[in-house]
Amino acid sequence: MRIDIISVVPKLMESFFAHSIIKRGAEAGHVEVVLHDLRDYSLSKHRQVDDYAFGGGAGMVLSIEPIARCIRKLQGERTYDEVIYMTPDGETFNQKIANTLSLKGNLIFLCGHYKGVDQRVRDLFVTKEISIGDFVLSGGELAAAVCADAIIRLIPGVLNDETSALTDSFQDNLLAPPVYTRPAEFEGNQVPEILLSGHEAKITEWRFEQAIERTKLRRPDLLNDSVF
Repeated sequence: MRIDIISVVPKLMESFFAHSIIKRGAEAGHVEVVLHDLRDYSLSKHRQVDDYAFGGGAGMVLSIEPIARCIRKLQGERTYDEVIYMTPDGETFNQKIANTLSLKGNLIFLCGHYKGVDQRVRDLFVTKEISIGDFVLSGGELAAAVCADAIIRLIPGVLNDETSALTDSFQDNLLAPPVYTRPAEFEGNQVPEILLSGHEAKITEWRFEQAIERTKLRRPDLLNDSVF
């Protein structure tokens, strides 16, 4: 998979993609993340990419021209499955969307900034709009990084244990069950005996029951869309 991210502050994300699981996935050839500075596509002497909104009002708007030049250049080099605009009024990102996007080949993320982008960008180029929650950030960079991380870790080969992602919270609309590691006893607090039993079937059953109970307690809304 290749993920291209278009931003007015791409350096904000450089460190995020240079460490941990994403770095290992890139080094192994499973994913390539490329950051693009939108200012490189400005024809303005001062590399301007924004302007005042028609009709007045506070705040600046990202112009269509540099965005169009960047997206068209990328699309001229390869085929993209989605052009995703990160915006507070987009579809709320969740594990189901992450699963779907992880099966794609190439993705473009466009990071909003200021008061957003010229509506014609959304009409002409964007195929999917995503939000990470009902709040406003200074820009879409952090949101794009969050989505990219959730997607990349699902790509086969990125995680050392490929089954690990299948037991994450929100898979099957359930939160993950409690987990424990050594020591088996800490200041009188014991790890549940079933996890020490070595009985794989019973452990699986216990984890499933715990996942349901935790979801009922903390996120009962998730069970409305499940079969449990």
